[in-house]
Amino acid sequence: MIEKNEILTQYLRNFAELTDKDIAESLPLWKPRKITKGDFFNMQSMVCNDLGLVVKGIFRIYYRDPNSDEEKNLFFFSENQFVVSFRSFISQNPCWYFIEAMEDSEVIFISYQDLNGLYETNPNWGKFGRLLAETFFAYAQSRTEEFMFFSNEKRFQRLLEEHPNIVERIPAYHISSFLGITNPSLSRIRKRLKDSQV
Repeated sequence: MIEKNEILTQYLRNFAELTDKDIAESLPLWKPRKITKGDFFNMQSMVCNDLGLVVKGIFRIYYRDPNSDEEKNLFFFSENQFVVSFRSFISQNPCWYFIEAMEDSEVIFISYQDLNGLYETNPNWGKFGRLLAETFFAYAQSRTEEFMFFSNEKRFQRLLEEHPNIVERIPAYHISSFLGITNPSLSRIRKRLKDSQV
């Protein structure tokens, strides 16, 4: 519990410049949770009621086409990032996606109800909410713009900047799905980048 509080305090202080008093007020509301590889933080068609901070592990947000059963990876979240289906969380409507642990993972989470209670009673937590919304808006817009303006290779490089060890941590076909390319195309990109560093 002490370690959980230390991790959370440091992250919240850096993310939103919350005071020690602000953070102390929230600590009892955050709960630790372990999620086994292959299990879910949230399921498609269910309301996402929790905002999680990834302490350990990596998650994918993906959509499963009900007609073809094809899965399409949309986002990855790893250590020191918030994981949530943000639209579902703020609207309290069912989520369109699955959020799956790709490794044995640990998160610290707060419920929608508890977080909104903080927003209503503390202006500094209101600022946290604004920054959280801006962060997830930036994720969504960057994802759209990368498909419009960037080559497959550049998108792969951006992914590595965001999650440096992702290639060693998850199967290549998940990365191919995220990039919207085939496995052979991903192999060629990785080889080109490796050769250019020699």
